[in-house]
Amino acid sequence: MKYLRRTLAALAVSVALRAGEPTSYDVVVYGGTPAGLVAAIAAAREGRRVIVLEPSRWIGGMVTGGLSSTDTGREATIGGITREFFMRAAAAKPGTPLWRAEPGVNLATFNAMLAEAGVTCRTTALLQSVRQADRRIQTILTTDGRSYDGRVFVDASYEGDLLAKADVRSTVGRESREQYGEPLAGFQPMPLRPHEAEVMASTCPCVGGNGPHYIHGTPVRIAARDAAGGLLAGVNAVRTTPGSADPLVQSYNFRLCVTQQPELRVPFPKPARYAAARYELLRRLIQSYPRVRFARLVHLAKIANGKYDLNAQGLFSTDYAGGNVGYVEGDAATRARIWQDHRDYVQGFLWFLGHDERVPAALREETNAWGLCRDEFTDHDGWPYALYVRTARRMLGERVLTQHDLQQNITKPDTVAMGSFVIDCHIVQRIVTEDGFVTDEGSFADAPVRPYQIPYSSLVPRASECRNLLVPVCLSMSHVASCSIRMEPVYMALGHACGVAATQALKANCAVQEIDVAALQARLREQKQVLELPETTKGPASARFPGIVVDDGAADYTGTWIASGYGNPIDGASRHDGNAGRGTKSVRFSAKLPQPGNYEVRFAYVPAPNRAAAVSVTVVHAGGRSVVTVNQRETPAHDGLFVSLGTYRFAGDAPAVVEITNEGADGYVSVDAVQWLPARE
Repeated sequence: MKYLRRTLAALAVSVALRAGEPTSYDVVVYGGTPAGLVAAIAAAREGRRVIVLEPSRWIGGMVTGGLSSTDTGREATIGGITREFFMRAAAAKPGTPLWRAEPGVNLATFNAMLAEAGVTCRTTALLQSVRQADRRIQTILTTDGRSYDGRVFVDASYEGDLLAKADVRSTVGRESREQYGEPLAGFQPMPLRPHEAEVMASTCPCVGGNGPHYIHGTPVRIAARDAAGGLLAGVNAVRTTPGSADPLVQSYNFRLCVTQQPELRVPFPKPARYAAARYELLRRLIQSYPRVRFARLVHLAKIANGKYDLNAQGLFSTDYAGGNVGYVEGDAATRARIWQDHRDYVQGFLWFLGHDERVPAALREETNAWGLCRDEFTDHDGWPYALYVRTARRMLGERVLTQHDLQQNITKPDTVAMGSFVIDCHIVQRIVTEDGFVTDEGSFADAPVRPYQIPYSSLVPRASECRNLLVPVCLSMSHVASCSIRMEPVYMALGHACGVAATQALKANCAVQEIDVAALQARLREQKQVLELPETTKGPASARFPGIVVDDGAADYTGTWIASGYGNPIDGASRHDGNAGRGTKSVRFSAKLPQPGNYEVRFAYVPAPNRAAAVSVTVVHAGGRSVVTVNQRETPAHDGLFVSLGTYRFAGDAPAVVEITNEGADGYVSVDAVQWLPARE
């Protein structure tokens, strides 16, 4: 047996040597995702020998594989190598906005940065096993017979395959509400949402925006069964306690690069395994809204040069709810089958919309005006490389980040990066209600966060399990926390931190859990990584303004208002009315003032060109009610945040109140905060 082991080891080494490459590296990165590539660049720039092993044929993950409209949250939280990459991609081709480069441009940018840093990349390097000793990974063995020795390893895969092979503890699915005390955790059947019904019924195209204008939820009552009493395709009969744990994850899809330009457009293909019955729920949804537009069934975000990033939104879109069951812990054959099934599903969705005669002719015509881009993914039939694995394994490391770390406990002494995107979970499954109708389950997109710090302790496993592994993608976080952290710029920033941390562990000849975190932070700051914003080091912004400030999170709402991180909102998020339900939505800000007297009242909103030019704001004061009209297309005069509503006298025996309504508005109505400033008598 010893002879056989020695022979196999010698064979693996000889295969690598015949290929003309080293067999030993300072840092081995498994997963050529954006996080993995940034980790490799960071380590190589520190003078280390680095290799990236990517199991597929392509590097760059979602950023080169279809996701081109980057979800940034607060742009001020993005720095370091991550911002350098996006700035270089934008500068590489005329007419490219920051964060919105084409997939091919993103790939070329990564290739240039890797070459400059001297990083070696190997594709089709699928992990087979690892060799370990003394709680350290020594060697990665791939299915093609090669072996790669390393001193520090980074698992940057979307699935967490390396950490699983190394027997590092992880979890898949949703925790219960009780486990971490998270209100959003666990099984969550969603009610009908009037806002979504209003948006579905609108005939406004709403194409080309880059803001977070996704629709989540079930807009109308749709029967869940067919004429024979069977459940429609994609609908499950589930009865369980709200907030309970389960092994499910939010849905996957493909992010497509599409266009309407005739010289670029290639018609959407018909899948080899097409079955119209898979889309019966979609047909019934369209039947409820016969004038629905294509851009209401998908999300179209304008990127560069006449191209758009097509994503899912709503009850039935390109998200394949339930289609990812078995993917995370499946073998290569299982994953390949699920990958193909997702491709068939998304292609079938578009084919159904464009060709099924039961679809209104106007919608078919509009769908067929779009197509794939002739000059993207040219070696893959124009189809994106990467399945959007929104979440998979999550390490159970030294510190598990939870919902509380995104909203309340936002500061961390060992911060190495920041996040700021709203807590956004796509549909997990579709279920039948007790009265026989369909509802979505698990989706939410209206939970704001404050820009929060991400600690180094969430990137490392317990020292008792592995001492030389760093994990920037499947880091230690709950399901709810992952719904915000999962954005690519955040993963990339964490990759940057892991790359530098790996070099510091090598220099000190210590475990990754034992490095000097202060030195790591200092080096990251030198490289312009963003580790804090003023509101994270000094408390919430609303608490630092003079007078009394009430943030949107403490207001009372009538109707559905959508949380957004767009612009520069106070405390990291504002809300808007979705430009729907005109005259039915209002917000009430209320404060108990410390003493009666005169106060200047100021109102904060996030300006944008699509905002309403005449928003009605009512100040309730001791003398009665005063109505002020605010043009939200203009930048507020005070700090770019607040506009003055005037000075009023307030009594001490009643709360001070400001009310905002969307009645008569000619665009989106934004609310962020209200401030009462004592005025000189």
